[in-house]
Amino acid sequence: MDNLFELAIISVIIDKMKLISRLIISFLSNLAALLAAVYFVKGFEIAPEIESFLLVTAVFTLINIFIRPIIKMILSPIILLTLGLGIILVNAFTLYLLDISLTQISIEGLIPLFYATLIVSAVNIIIHFTAKRMD
Repeated sequence: MDNLFELAIISVIIDKMKLISRLIISFLSNLAALLAAVYFVKGFEIAPEIESFLLVTAVFTLINIFIRPIIKMILSPIILLTLGLGIILVNAFTLYLLDISLTQISIEGLIPLFYATLIVSAVNIIIHFTAKRMD
């Protein structure tokens, strides 16, 4: 009976470690994606201090964890009708939400928002795909 209890505790600990590692990977992926967007997209700017980048990344990660699934559920008919391309609209909305919620980030128009959305999406896909292959 004690061995079964120990195995259950070990299983819970492993699950929590996997969750923490996913959060860390998500944070680092978002950091790299936002840095790439700032570098490549004129009109997409984050205050140059390290603290600003970390704050923007943390808030963006939280938006992706808590708010993005709700947005995806609301826009799921559009996502289905466009055969998945509607997810770009979801990603753009999350970046716009980030822009209106923080003063450290500035997106100047729809074109920079669109390009930043494509870059952030591409970087996140590449990093998450690579991370899954390493598991």
